[in-house]
Amino acid sequence: MYVDSHCHLTHSRLLKKGEQAEIVANAVRAGVESMLTISCQIRGDFPAVLKTAQSFDNVWCTVGTHPHDAGNEAEKAVTQAELVALAQSDPNIIGIGESGLDYFYKNAPVEDQHEGFRKHIRACIETDLPLVVHARDADDDIIRILKEEGAGTKLKGVMHCFSSSPKMGFEALDLGFYISFSGIVTFKNAEELQGFAKEVPFDRILIETDAPFLAPEPVRKEVNEPALVIHTAQKVADLKSVNVEAIGQHSKDNFFRLFDKAKAV
Repeated sequence: MYVDSHCHLTHSRLLKKGEQAEIVANAVRAGVESMLTISCQIRGDFPAVLKTAQSFDNVWCTVGTHPHDAGNEAEKAVTQAELVALAQSDPNIIGIGESGLDYFYKNAPVEDQHEGFRKHIRACIETDLPLVVHARDADDDIIRILKEEGAGTKLKGVMHCFSSSPKMGFEALDLGFYISFSGIVTFKNAEELQGFAKEVPFDRILIETDAPFLAPEPVRKEVNEPALVIHTAQKVADLKSVNVEAIGQHSKDNFFRLFDKAKAV
């Protein structure tokens, strides 16, 4: 009944844990029926990401450039038209990203991050595909750019692995975006995030692993994989005083509403 709305099935760290088929089978056995595997480099991992989605009936993918790679010359050379064409090239591609801003690491110049983010937003508007947003220590600029580029459009998307301020979260909700909770919400020091989770409407919640990163409690020291999203679902259920099946169903319904190019398995 669960959907892992954000994972990286081509990441070398995850593949050291097992073959892709084994990772996907583990998820299904745990009740995670579908997964969205994410592109971080159009010129880098995207071909493998797409091949993965093509190989499994219950896996879809995105196309995009992570803000860490926004300064890469090959990624910068990808035009909006090319991004649009790639996004429309295969039915397994159901979203664009992850893109956004990351001022914590600043692995790419801020100007390049802004330019890349705007390009991805415009491609989403042109294709009517949802945007997968990475946001870290850049709350104000994320919201400002979304408002500037999305004004008067039907821009839609998700704040992935949400760990920003509640203020930014409510602003994203006001823009019609969904909020995706990762293993971070299970961490003992995540009181502010847990408080925000209690306030997010049921019809805007997604759950994810961001595998192989951020394994949830009580398996925090493990390499994360889609099967473990059930722990995040349980934590969100506890916070909202409902049973875990309710969070599973709400987050699944929300996933297919947002990523409406995907078809339920």
